[in-house]
Amino acid sequence: MAAADPPPAPPLPFRTYEEYLGSQVTARDLRYLESEEVGRQLVELGFRGSGNVLRREEFEARAAAAAGLTAAAPQKSLASVGKELKGNFLRALAEREEANRTGKISSIIFIRDQNSRRQEVSAYIDYAHRLTTDDFEAYFSGKKRLFPRSTDLSFYNWDRNVSTSNSSPNYQVIAENACGLLFKNKSDRKIINVDPKAYPGDNTTRTPVETDLYLHVVIYDHIVRRGT
Repeated sequence: MAAADPPPAPPLPFRTYEEYLGSQVTARDLRYLESEEVGRQLVELGFRGSGNVLRREEFEARAAAAAGLTAAAPQKSLASVGKELKGNFLRALAEREEANRTGKISSIIFIRDQNSRRQEVSAYIDYAHRLTTDDFEAYFSGKKRLFPRSTDLSFYNWDRNVSTSNSSPNYQVIAENACGLLFKNKSDRKIINVDPKAYPGDNTTRTPVETDLYLHVVIYDHIVRRGT
């Protein structure tokens, strides 16, 4: 009998074991479970998620090792430093870059525009997560544009009536709710309401950005309050 594959190492964006477990609880799971806490317990027991779940001791050991390596490495400079930022949108991203990289704030960027096929698309983008996956030097220098993807928190193609939703290391998507689309921050469990007519949530601000780069841009900045 072949040996089972070892559990994957926890990604660095997960600051706690609970966040790591919560990342594997889907919106569909939550529809049938009592709470997110129950979902995390089922993931830990192997009934949900990838099936190869780290035990708490393994997670903490790997996180400690990663923290040691991070502490020894020189601090990465900001992608926006030294760039000639053209337009309000890029300046708005640059103003928020450091705080999103350090976890002080967690911004969600709403972008609506037309794709290469002239189809209108929109997405809610986890800025902090994209900072870990994308080359933002290309964005800040104007070589590329930050654009909606089907892998973002929420994506919608208005012409084809196609939508997707995906939780990220920082947010859980709550799509089927009487209040509309909601995002739950995984660090402090606060809810972000993106309905422009509603209160955006505790410690959250909504900022429309006037720009010629896109049809519509709004940035939701959530100040992350960590438990003591």
